[in-house]
Order: sequence, then structure tokens, then C-alpha cells
Amino acid sequence: MTPSASREDGRPRLRADAARNRDQILAAARSAFRELGTAAPLDEIARRAGVNIATLYRRFADRDALIRQVVVDGFTLVLRTVRRALDTSARDPLSAIGEFLLTLVDEREMLVLPLIGGPVTDDPEAAALQREIVAALEELLATARAQGVVRPDATAVDLIATGALSCRPLPHLPVEQASALAARHVRIFLDGLRPDGARPLPPAPTNEDLTIHLHPVKGGDRGNGPSGV
Repeated sequence: MTPSASREDGRPRLRADAARNRDQILAAARSAFRELGTAAPLDEIARRAGVNIATLYRRFADRDALIRQVVVDGFTLVLRTVRRALDTSARDPLSAIGEFLLTLVDEREMLVLPLIGGPVTDDPEAAALQREIVAALEELLATARAQGVVRPDATAVDLIATGALSCRPLPHLPVEQASALAARHVRIFLDGLRPDGARPLPPAPTNEDLTIHLHPVKGGDRGNGPSGV
């Protein structure tokens, strides 16, 4: 299918039917990865997307390309969400942090790989998005600290870890109950961010401490079930 125009990033814009197929494939991939792990058969992903396997390969050259795009889309959502929180942080930074975390819970279907787990891509775009997310979260925390509403030892990694844990699927629970429980834990975390009566925390890992362990293992097993996601 031929592109119809150029996007703002300079890449060709897909025709409506091609863009629709691509979105359906990505949605199906997120669903399959969540249920079956990233070793989910590409034929199964194509079936869930309602397209044939040739259409899937036209959009994504191989499994790694599909995984990469799922990760990049998830990080893009996280960055957009934290930037939106920054826009409102001057007025009420603690509420802005809460909205950031609760939005991730609401959008957790998009975050099946970047926050909930999975093989880590060494794609430069994904790495750049991660750096931007950490910088934006540190800016959000700096605003909160300046207003005296967040304890000084809280870090961007704390927010990332809380978002990841809150977004994890809870087996056997209906979606509504899982969302309500996640929202409760976010509220408890927000109260723990307040400086009043806070006790010192153990030393915090830095983002660099974490990411040094998050490089793809060449030739490694992607996992055959949800534990591989």
C-alpha cells in the first residue's frame, strides 16, 4: 500500500486501510503477548488482528520489529502522560503525580511490554524515550519538593516502579475490581510521598543501576507463556 502523505516526523503516512491494519496488529500483539508471552505465534497475532500473515509481514518485518513497536508505543504513552502531569504540576504537584499513575493504570493494556515486562529492546528510540521519561519525572518531583509536598528522598525510579507494579495484571480478578485495587494502592503510595512523619528510606537504585541489567540477551529464550512477557 502506498503512503498518502508525510507525517510530522518525516515518515510516510499510511493510507487509512493500512493504518487500520497496523493498529489492529499492534492491539492483537499486545493481547497475545500478555496472554502467551512474546513467543506467541505470529499466525495467532494475525488471526486476532483479522488480517492474513502476509499483511502482518508487510507492516512488521519480523517478531523483533513488532516487539519494538509495542515497546515504543508504550513509552510514548508514558512520556505523553508525564508531560501532561507537568502542565498541571505548578498548581498541585501531588495530584499531578497521582493523575500520572492513575492514567497508567487506566491505559495498562498499552503497557504490556515497557512497564509490565518482556524482552528489553536496545532500539535507540526506546532508549531515548526512557531518558525523556526519567528527566520529566525528575522535573515533576522537583516541582513537588519545591512546594514541600513530597519527601526529598523520593526518586523517578520510585514513580516508575510504582507505575509498573500498579499496572501488573491481577489473575482471576474482574477488570473493575483490579482497577479499584490498583487505585487504592496508588492513593496509599501518594500518602507515603508526603514529607510529614516520613522515615528515611533505604538507598534508592538509580535509573542507570536498573537499565544496566535491562539489555537484550542475544539468542535468549523469549518465554513461552505469560511469565515470558
